[in-house]
Amino acid sequence: MISINVPFTVNVSKMSEIIGVSRPALLHALFLLEKARIIALVNKPNKGIGILTKPEKIYLNNTNIANALTDGVSDVGTSRETFFVNQLKGLHQVNLSESADFLIDQKYTFEIGGKNKKKKQIVGLENAYIAKESIEFGTGNVIPLYLFGLMY
Repeated sequence: MISINVPFTVNVSKMSEIIGVSRPALLHALFLLEKARIIALVNKPNKGIGILTKPEKIYLNNTNIANALTDGVSDVGTSRETFFVNQLKGLHQVNLSESADFLIDQKYTFEIGGKNKKKKQIVGLENAYIAKESIEFGTGNVIPLYLFGLMY
């Protein structure tokens, strides 16, 4: 279910009904899957991070898992975001941003996209950057997405 719909926006009630488990059991299972580094749970800032907290989005932990579970037919945008979350979550606090894709350490805003991604989501924001795939060099507040792989 998660591999087909990543980033998976969570509806815990519906998901627990489909799977056939209680809400607390599902949240506990998600917590354990994240601990085992199968998935990455991402929330808005200042939201609880306890075992019974509903995550806002669920990503598979890395793009290899997504490709294996979807026979290599995963969404390119989802793959970009999965890669970004995977590379930063180990060292930084990764949250969902109100205006862009992610808020890192409650300070840096990132929008993830392809080489034609525009800056409209980050216009007027301080400490805001675009992480673009399929570019070799960055300029200003545009960073090649592959460079985040060096943080691992």
